[in-house]
Amino acid sequence: MSDLPVVPRRRSWAEPWKVKVVEPVRMTTREHREAAMREAGWNTFLLRSEDVYIDLLTDSGTGAMSDSQWAGMMLGDEAYAGSRNFYNLWEAMTAHYGFKYLVPTHQGRGAENILSKALIKPGDFVPGNMYFTTTRLHQELAGGTFVDVIVPEAHDPRSELPFKGNIDLGALEAVIERVGAERIPYVCLHATVNMAGGQPVSLENARAVRELTARCGIPVYMDATRAVENAYFIQQREPGQGHKRVAEILLEFCALTDGCTMSGKKDPLVNIGGWLAMNDEKVYEEASNLVVVYEGLHTYGGMAGRDMEAMARGIGESVQDDHIRARIGQVEYLGAKLMEWGVPIVRPVGGHAVYLDARAIYPHIPQDQFPAQMLAAQLYLDSGLRAMERGIVSAGRDAATGDHHYPKLELVRLTIPRRVYTQAHMDVTAESVAAVYAERDGTPGLRMVHEPKYLRFFQARFEPLD
Repeated sequence: MSDLPVVPRRRSWAEPWKVKVVEPVRMTTREHREAAMREAGWNTFLLRSEDVYIDLLTDSGTGAMSDSQWAGMMLGDEAYAGSRNFYNLWEAMTAHYGFKYLVPTHQGRGAENILSKALIKPGDFVPGNMYFTTTRLHQELAGGTFVDVIVPEAHDPRSELPFKGNIDLGALEAVIERVGAERIPYVCLHATVNMAGGQPVSLENARAVRELTARCGIPVYMDATRAVENAYFIQQREPGQGHKRVAEILLEFCALTDGCTMSGKKDPLVNIGGWLAMNDEKVYEEASNLVVVYEGLHTYGGMAGRDMEAMARGIGESVQDDHIRARIGQVEYLGAKLMEWGVPIVRPVGGHAVYLDARAIYPHIPQDQFPAQMLAAQLYLDSGLRAMERGIVSAGRDAATGDHHYPKLELVRLTIPRRVYTQAHMDVTAESVAAVYAERDGTPGLRMVHEPKYLRFFQARFEPLD
């Protein structure tokens, strides 16, 4: 009996798919990476893809599509009006998100633009659970002012609160009392909250927000970009929800809102596309008219028929429990390695990325010398790993004063594309982070030498301080 193998107490899981096509990547030399980083102005967005080994810049449009989705691409109905793929997309959205009306857009920010123009008037206020870059900009360009009403724990990377994306009900109520319900066109509910570290919103909190806003006659519009991931966290973390399928929870959550914007490049598993959905027929009429001006006809809205078909199929795949368990499991695997090695990260680990706490890693670099931007650059120099800054550069400037916004969170996002990388890639990533962390002392800050007017993190350029 002593010769029998020991069965481990914890059994490993594997991805619910197998590899069919591969794309070669290459590791470059340190000298090559240093030259590439100088050319890119110390901004990972300006690196050429061919110079990147492991690309964790974003999960937006970078996932791998299934054989079913690729087959659907061949069934694209490219009619200018009334494409059958639009109706397939509408049916998939209604079945899994539950909204009545669909306005397709070229990607998520197209939907944000249409929603903002349809609902926001100059002087309005839009409360939300932490800002997102493009969302806030569209709200501001429409004349609105974003007001952060997320729970305080969201700003603390060490807090282990399981639902750090929740709206602070007291803060929301205070905003309503201060400005009046008539000056709030909608509450913006992000699920999950990207800038907080991919943190989810509980079903209990969504119900409470709905009850409060319903009393005041204020609609709730959700950023549903990663709502499937949010539903998974509800299943795993919220008492009384563990017996439900993710698809059931998603429908229940969406029913607590009046509509949503969607970047199809995330949860729905496609490389391009998005939509705006709603239940209000008058809002739909306005949005379907605006989309003709800014995107395209209301039955394609900036997408080809083949892309709508791929998204329709991707929506169905995205709500499968096996898929989302493996997707978030890979993120948690990377996070667990980094925590084991003592690297400061946002806790608990979110759904689409592991966020490094640049403020804790580089306490000697003042925030206006862009520590997160430098950390992202150092990761690339070490291993060819591309990550994204999510701190003062992303926060931008105050429109009234011109000063930097100084967010409490100064982060670097290691964003995991869906169905793309293996656990070995996660091991290489973790080892690179650990190596940069070990060499953190004495790393200089950066100065910004070129600053675009809008969304500066995409195109700004920097140089190291002496």
